Amino acid sequence: MVVKGEKVLTKIADSFKELANCVNSPTLRLEVGQFVSACRAMVPLIIYLGMPYKFAVMEFSAKVDALVEGSKPIDTLEDLIDHDIEHKCAKVSCSNSRNLVRVKRSIDMLKVFAPYHGWAIRTAAYTAINFVPTKAQVLKKCNENEASAWIQMQNYVIASSSVIQYIENLFHSRESGNEVLELV
Repeated sequence: MVVKGEKVLTKIADSFKELANCVNSPTLRLEVGQFVSACRAMVPLIIYLGMPYKFAVMEFSAKVDALVEGSKPIDTLEDLIDHDIEHKCAKVSCSNSRNLVRVKRSIDMLKVFAPYHGWAIRTAAYTAINFVPTKAQVLKKCNENEASAWIQMQNYVIASSSVIQYIENLFHSRESGNEVLELV
């Protein structure tokens, strides 16, 4: 999963910069495999947050794995959504489109946490915060210092914004795409 000495935040930021380059290019093509690979780079960071986030690791990993399995004959995220809409399964709870929406929300979790989670989940998260490792402990596990972590997280935020916007645009540009985005 993580190579000794590997800088986890740098790997995440670099992976999302590659995705941002794809979605900001004239071809606007984002391959499912490349997207999944970038998402998998995030898993070690979530693991490093400790036991309270174990549910998040399991949920996120399951959705990413489901995207891989369900999209084997499909090359791009655009084709994935089109396939689900064409087969009238985009709104089904375990469809690739719904899994993509959930993964997108995880990538953008700070902005969407409260609106998509009920009081019980938010309360559990606030309670769990007491068991989260310190920033120094997480940075040590990520092989980063405070300065490099700040830079890499800024790089991630900038790059992931392009990716998130691209995915939202894919849904918004389809007749039933807006409905899929609104589903929980």
